[in-house]
Order: sequence, then structure tokens, then C-alpha cells
Amino acid sequence: MTDGIAWLAAPQSIAFGGYSVVLARGLDAEELVSRLTATVFGPRRTARGLGRLTGKDLIDVVEGGPWEPHPPIGLRYGETGEWAFVVKYGGWQAEFGPEPPVSRGGAHVFQLEFEEENGKPVPPQFSYLHDERLVCAFNLHLDGSWGYDGVSGDREVAVHVEEMLAAAGLPDPDVPRREVHRTALEIIERHFGLSLPRRQVLEAALPAVILEIASPANPPA
Repeated sequence: MTDGIAWLAAPQSIAFGGYSVVLARGLDAEELVSRLTATVFGPRRTARGLGRLTGKDLIDVVEGGPWEPHPPIGLRYGETGEWAFVVKYGGWQAEFGPEPPVSRGGAHVFQLEFEEENGKPVPPQFSYLHDERLVCAFNLHLDGSWGYDGVSGDREVAVHVEEMLAAAGLPDPDVPRREVHRTALEIIERHFGLSLPRRQVLEAALPAVILEIASPANPPA
């Protein structure tokens, strides 16, 4: 029995503002942190270790600043079974890019992200990349107003995921978004075998880093 990922659909499931989680197979957690750090937009960052912190502890660090002019970003990370995972805190929204590819070298990388407090509002997003190739991606609200036009990626995978959504009665504009979100997460969880340890993420102390601007005295790894 695992925790799965459907628990992410709960309000403020990890922190105020939403969630950003990366799960990977084929990488250990420290390598996943290193690869994610290299993808932050703007000046190069380095990951400074903070020891083992709870989510609240790391939120206190990123909110304690000052970190101007760049948004403070913290990461907590760990491993469970075959999965390495990273949870982002602070100003992660729109700060991570696709290069260099985190999935290079044959890694399987799954991104789950929801800017819950964005007033637009932005729907939750899912993507799965393997060896620098998009395998599956879609908007978890299945909301046409945000450009939902089915599932992107490998056609064979996309068709199967769309069939699973259809079997659950989705998309359906009359179903509340949070229910659609949860059902979509359950389908992703079931199809790809994803799991994120809820108690560890919400209660335990995990290894944590703060992403700082690299300098000659503080070079990137």
C-alpha cells in the first residue's frame, strides 16, 4: 500500500500557493536536485545544504530572506522505493525551465505542479519526460478555456490516458474542478505507478537546500 499522489488535490496540500513536485526513476535524489538546480532561469544557482528540515522549517527560511532581486527557492528531497522526489518551496512559480533536460541519460521524470493561489486561475499541470522526450502531458482541470485539447506526447500513451479519463466520465464541465483534479491524479497514479510519501513530505524532517545565486566564492556544483 502506498500513498499515491491523489492527496495533492486537497486544498493547500503541501503549502500555501500550491505545489510543485518532481518524481524520478533512474536518478538518485541528490542528482535530481542537482539537475533541477541547473534549470532555474536567470543567474546560475547553487544548492546550499541546510540539513534536515520540515516543510514549515524550510518555509521559514525562504520567507526570512532577504533574497532580492531573485525569488527565494528551497527544495526538500528524498527517496521512496524506486522513486526519488523533490518538493519545491518559496518562489518556484515559472522559475524552472526545460534546459538542460532533467530526463537526459534515460531518466524518467514526472512533474506535478499547481499554482493554487494564482488569480487567473492557472490549472494544475502534469508532464512525463523520458530521455529528453515528452511522453505525456496535460492540464489536470481538463479545461478548454486554458487550451486543453487532449493529452500530448506519445500517441500510444496519450490515447490510453484519454481512454482512462473518458471511462471516468471526463472531461465534463459540470464536475467541480477539484474533483476533476483528484480524478486525473488518480488516473496518473494508477497508470504510471506514481507515489509520494505524504507523511514524510508533511511531517518529517528531510534533507533541504536553498538555491542561491552562484558567485566565484560559491560556484555551481
